Amino acid sequence: MARFRTWTGIAVAGALCASLAACSSTGGKRAEDAREAAAARGGATVSTPRWTFAMITHSGDGDTFWDIVQSGAKEAAAKDNINFLYSHDDEAQQQAQLVDAAVDKKVDGIIVTLAKPDAMRAAVARAVRAGIPVITVNSGSAQSREFGALTHIGQDETIAGRAVGEELNARGKKKALCVLHEQGNVGHEQRCDGVGETFDGTVRRLHVNGTNMPDVQSAIEAKLQADPSVDAVVTLGAPYADTAVKARQGAGSDAEIDTFDLNAKVAAGLKDGTLGFAVDQQPYLQGYEAVDLLWLYRYNADALGGGQPVLTGPQIVTREQAAALEEYTKRGTR
Repeated sequence: MARFRTWTGIAVAGALCASLAACSSTGGKRAEDAREAAAARGGATVSTPRWTFAMITHSGDGDTFWDIVQSGAKEAAAKDNINFLYSHDDEAQQQAQLVDAAVDKKVDGIIVTLAKPDAMRAAVARAVRAGIPVITVNSGSAQSREFGALTHIGQDETIAGRAVGEELNARGKKKALCVLHEQGNVGHEQRCDGVGETFDGTVRRLHVNGTNMPDVQSAIEAKLQADPSVDAVVTLGAPYADTAVKARQGAGSDAEIDTFDLNAKVAAGLKDGTLGFAVDQQPYLQGYEAVDLLWLYRYNADALGGGQPVLTGPQIVTREQAAALEEYTKRGTR
């Protein structure tokens, strides 16, 4: 496999390898054999109590990114003898209420996203006051420690955006369109901010209604028709990349389509050249590590990060790596 270009600022590979036991082909095989053996016995690979962990995210209905996060979380939960509860709501107030409900259930640990941190502050504080360990994941790295979480797992969105800007420079692009599909998501704004910090060209932002794909397509198409000088479109989620490709075709544009996040369709698009590159934040790893680190904390008072986020990305994925990753995207783990 070609070497990935990584932009992480914290060296956590050793700690992650110890937790995942999957940083080599032999380690991964042993972990897989252990899981299969546990499944055959109908039990976990640990003998600790059956704790209950709740994950509450800002996902909307049908967002396949969160299916990958859940896949990793469920895998770790099965190994760690965890009763895993998942709930989500893309409305911040409702998401906060789901956190309150988990606190009322007296769960043993909470994993939560902070896409709209101000709305989540009180609910997370209530969990911390109740003595429930909290790990933030995916979004909210800047607020995680302030809110009392043990650590944050995910990619730094500004760093990820900077990586995109550098990649666009390397490809000789001059004018990029950054498509924001979720209003009020601070992480999305940080991604576009990061692109602007390192990109030598011009960045324009386009806010769209991410819950309506036909509207997303028409908005991108209209912008490309109005400004033929746009030579790169950056979408902030894998499902929007294919929509941007259709918009490019409708506009008769030659703009390159690049995207944050990876799924099977994106991997196929990279492989056949329909897409330029993708930024993978490894959502499977986010879910897996969140559960595993909560288990380690409950079992041994362990914590990773030293007060800093545990970074799972970004990785710039291009055509050269797409074929190697396609197998994993099809099974829903990348």
